Amino acid sequence: MVSLANAARHEASLEMAKFLLQIRAVKLNNKEPFTWASGRKSPIYCDNRVTLSYPHVRNFIRQEFVNLIEEHIGPVDAVAGVATGGIPQGALVAQELGLPFVYVRSEAKNHGMGNQIEGVIESGKTVVVVEDLVSTGKSSLLAVDALRAHGCVVKGMVAVFTYGLDVAAKNFEQAKMPLYTLTNYDDLIECAVNLDMLNRSELDSLREWRQNPEKWSEDHMGAC
Repeated sequence: MVSLANAARHEASLEMAKFLLQIRAVKLNNKEPFTWASGRKSPIYCDNRVTLSYPHVRNFIRQEFVNLIEEHIGPVDAVAGVATGGIPQGALVAQELGLPFVYVRSEAKNHGMGNQIEGVIESGKTVVVVEDLVSTGKSSLLAVDALRAHGCVVKGMVAVFTYGLDVAAKNFEQAKMPLYTLTNYDDLIECAVNLDMLNRSELDSLREWRQNPEKWSEDHMGAC
C-alpha cells in the first residue's frame, strides 16, 4: 500500500515534471537527437536554468527543495550550490532557510585566490548540496569531494531532475551520498504521456534510451 507521504511526493514530482515540459526546460525529440557535452546522443535534453525565468516555477522549486531537505536530510549549517546551474537554486534555498550559502566550482581557479569553494564555510560544518540536474553524477560528486576535502560534513544532495541512469546510482552509492530529486525520468515520461506529448514510437524510443543510453546513442550517431 502506498503511504500518503509517498503519494504526495509522487504528485509533487508529476507537478514538477509538468512545469518542466510546459516551459520547455525539458525538450523531447527522437528524430533530431540532442548532443550532450560528452558527445552522446539523446532524445531528451534538460536545461533547468529556464525555470529561473518563471516566478511560479522558481518558487515551486525553492519550496519543494526546502520540503525535501526538512523531510530527508534534516538541519544543516549551510547550503552549497554546484556551479553553475545549482548556484541560483541553492541561493534561493539558503535565503528561505536563513542559512549561509557557498558555491563549488568544478575545479579550483588558476588565478586570484585559487578558490574552488566560493564563500565562507568552516571545516566541520554540515552542508546540503543543491544541484539543478544529475546525469552521470560525476560533476555533482566533484563538488561533494571538494566540500569533504575542506572538512565539511555533506549530509545529502538535492536536485531538480535526474535522468535516472544506472551509472549515476552507482556513483552516488560509491560516494555514500544520499540524493533526493524533485522529479525524475520515469515521472517525466509519465507526465508527457498524460499530456499527450508522445506517440507510441516516441515513447518506445525514450524507454529504449533509458534502458541502454550507449547503444541508443550509437544507433543514432548519424542523426543531426
